[in-house]
Amino acid sequence: MKIPEILIEHAEKLEKKIKTVYPELAPLAKRCYLNTIETTVKKCDNGDYFVITGDIPALWLRDSSAQLRPYAIHCKESEELREIFRGVIRRHAFYVNLDPYSNAFNEVSHDEAHTDDTDFSSPYIWERKYEVDSLCASVYLVSDYFNATKDMSVFSEELHGMFRNIIDTFIKEQNHSENSSYFFRRTDCPETDTMPLDGKGNPTAYTGMTWSGFRPSDDRCLYNYLIPANMMAVAAMKKAEELLITGYNDTEYAEKCRILATEIKDGIEKHGTYNHPVYGKIYAYETDGLGNYRLMDDANSPSLLSAPYIGFCDVNDPIYQNTRRFILSEDNPFYFVGKAAKGIGSPHTGENMIWHISLTMQILTSTSEEEKKECLKMLSETHAGTYFMHESFNKDDASDFTRTWFAWANSLFAQMLGTI
Repeated sequence: MKIPEILIEHAEKLEKKIKTVYPELAPLAKRCYLNTIETTVKKCDNGDYFVITGDIPALWLRDSSAQLRPYAIHCKESEELREIFRGVIRRHAFYVNLDPYSNAFNEVSHDEAHTDDTDFSSPYIWERKYEVDSLCASVYLVSDYFNATKDMSVFSEELHGMFRNIIDTFIKEQNHSENSSYFFRRTDCPETDTMPLDGKGNPTAYTGMTWSGFRPSDDRCLYNYLIPANMMAVAAMKKAEELLITGYNDTEYAEKCRILATEIKDGIEKHGTYNHPVYGKIYAYETDGLGNYRLMDDANSPSLLSAPYIGFCDVNDPIYQNTRRFILSEDNPFYFVGKAAKGIGSPHTGENMIWHISLTMQILTSTSEEEKKECLKMLSETHAGTYFMHESFNKDDASDFTRTWFAWANSLFAQMLGTI
């Protein structure tokens, strides 16, 4: 596939800029910026575009949206790039309209996928782990593109259906136990890859928030009101409201977006916060509305750390700042301090493994130049000579890492370089 010239030009400008402000990271700038477009984007036979995650040959709604995000601002300058975004948006609409509960999809209809016990199947589905943030990511993709281009041609009937399916699903999953038929069971797998209680998940009470089966890391939720995903849903519903009015004059579903955003935000404030004896009022990572809380953060975004980045709150919000102090301390069970680096990891990759995405997100949400410089230094010293970002690396030995080809980590890193 021909790479749009505008992206090559920007990659070269970024590399030149980083050579002057942080030369140790300059060899990574162009490589990481172009990694998504060079290695993961493919034109389909029908003219759509398909974006794999890297070393897994499937399209994740969340990952593909995040991988393309740094390119969106250049769409106004390039019809080649606009064609790619329109093609990916069409593909997102097709997949969400097929099944809003699936998180990852095949390019074509075939049987190379997970075989799980759940209430719907299709040979287009790679994996059917229901994640609130995956649906939010599809809204973000459209919003990023339209805000950059004002291209009204993107507002197809298929896209209209996608918005309505997302909204209807979020409303249904506000009361999962009574309204939802979704269940997910996987055998011969780690416990975190399947849902408890015959695939329906642990009990929850109504809170106004919307239920999620799995985290952005693909691990199942312990308590199914996942606060970072609900934070993203608040922002996504505000974006969807604007897009529905602009593209379709759909006042009915725009009003549903407004109500959802209000109910979910109220639910976060009432049920998703915790009075910590050391840090004060903080956001929990998960809750069930029954008085149980999971106090932690997971490196993958949306995370509690990413709340300002995803548009939920201001970086100086007092509850966010309290939360930030907690999750960037060893009181967070997935914050690791070692010889090579210190930062947030994930239950998904186990003890002592720090994620490059979390170090990058720490920079994007920091107001401290000292903190940013510290994280930049760690990033420059932990790519293990590959000059790419990884999923995770050992806190004591960066040569011990997971996923050499993880395009989202590279895209986010390149996006961050543009801010320093």
